[in-house]
Formats: sequence, structure tokens, C-alpha cells
Amino acid sequence: MQVTRMVEPLLPYCRRLWPTSLAGLSVTLLKATALDLAILAGHLLLYPSGIIQERRGPAVPALPDEGGAEDPARLPTRATPPVVLLHGFIDNRSVFVLLRRSLAQHGRHRVESLNYSPLTCDIRIAAELLGRHIEEICERTGSSRVDVVGHSLGGLIARYYVQRLGGDARVRTLVTLGTPHGGTRVAPLANAHPIVRQMRPGSQVIEELSRPAAGCRTRFVSFWSDLDHLMVPLEAARIDHPDLLAENVQVSGIGHLALPVHPAVATGIRQALDTDWTQAARSAAQNDDLTVA
Repeated sequence: MQVTRMVEPLLPYCRRLWPTSLAGLSVTLLKATALDLAILAGHLLLYPSGIIQERRGPAVPALPDEGGAEDPARLPTRATPPVVLLHGFIDNRSVFVLLRRSLAQHGRHRVESLNYSPLTCDIRIAAELLGRHIEEICERTGSSRVDVVGHSLGGLIARYYVQRLGGDARVRTLVTLGTPHGGTRVAPLANAHPIVRQMRPGSQVIEELSRPAAGCRTRFVSFWSDLDHLMVPLEAARIDHPDLLAENVQVSGIGHLALPVHPAVATGIRQALDTDWTQAARSAAQNDDLTVA
């Protein structure tokens, strides 16, 4: 990408200052940081546009296998559930502008971005509100299930809804991007915020998510990055639960903020949403981690 070209003149100096193995890592980290800073700058410009909750469009007629009557004048269309996008901590729906466009360009026209209040102090309450939103979406669209993509904290909220509040009846596939499934130790000073404390290893919320979840009907796909500066340790963004059908996808060379923006990740998300249960089980059995960037 053009943003990373800014650091190319520094490459010879990096190689001289650090051993070869460290120099390669440092250059990659430098590029990822530059990309994250560029994304942050762009996101700050878009942030005001995402403060207001998204306007809900008119109900979309259900496709034939979702209970609707088939229109003889309409070409056959593969039924896909609505996609719900859920942002991270101190963020809003504007973070999904590019991902939403990518999904729409590839046939996912029923995409909705949800905002939860920045004053939210409990993951459980946010998960209950998510459940109400999803029920409303299903009623309005005529679909019995949805797919969810959650970035960072948004993925943890969605997972709590699925595992602890019966949301597996509504969520077909949950894709998480840089979500602290095992809890993260980053920025200890942020513990003043109660929702940050719930994202710590050993918190009650993290403990509840580690409990048995036999029969969970939702498929999980977790994207985690080897340069995610908000995940300490990095593996905290992986899902490791014996009762869940989960696939962990490793993304190389990009940071936390780039996960909902990077085109390679968007391609991986589309593939995850288009994969059926049989393919998912086979993929989870054969692949532990995949590099997509």
C-alpha cells in the first residue's frame, strides 16, 4: 500500500541497527504502525458521520427458503442472512464503511451497523441490547438467523449474547476481528473503566465464556493479528473452547485498527460468511491458522 512506502527509505538503517531477524520484524512492525496511524487519521474524519444510529430501510422481502413466496419474474438468488456489524470500544459504525461496501459489492445487500452507547459499562447489558436489535432485524427482514461481524469489544459482546443469552438460535456465523476472547492485559491504567476490567484475563465475563457450551449452534471465525498492539498476549484474540465450532485465522503484518479495513481481511470475512457448516467443520479440522495478508 502507498502508506507503507513512507518507511522504505528507513530500511537500510533498520538492517544496520538490528540483527537480520529483528530487522525484518521491526520493518514489518514499522509498516503496520504507519498503516494503523493512517487508518486512525481517516477514521477520525469519518467518526462524526457514524455517531447517529443508522436509519433502518424498509423490510426486504424474504427469499424463498426463508418463508417468502417466490417471484416468477425474479432470477434465482442464493439466500443469505442479514449481516450485523458491531464496532469496538469507544468507536461507532463508521469503522465499517469499507467492509460494508465490500460486502455489498459481493451480494450482501442486507447489512446493518449497530451503535452501542460509549457510556456502556457492562458487556452483559450490551449483549442484551444486541439481542433485541437482532430480534427486530429478523422480524423486519423475515430472516430466521443473522450473521454477525464484531470488531474488538464488539466481538466479545456478540459472543456473550451467543453463548450466555441463547443467541445461538439467531446467529448463524459470528466473525470476530481482534477480539480479546482470553482477556487482554494491555494498558493497565485503563482499568478505571468497568468494561475494560471485564476484558481482563480472569474477569467474571471471561470466566463465563470459558464455561461449557454444549450444543452451541453458532459457528465462530476469529481473525487475530501477529502485530495487534491491543492484544496482550497476542493469542488472546484466538477462540479456544472445546464446545465451539471455531476457526482461528492468523493475519500477518497489520495492526488492530486495520482489521476491519484491510481488503485481504474483507475477503476472508466474505469467505467465512459464505462457508456452509460442512465446509466449516472440514476447514476447522484441517487448518489451525491461515495467513491472509
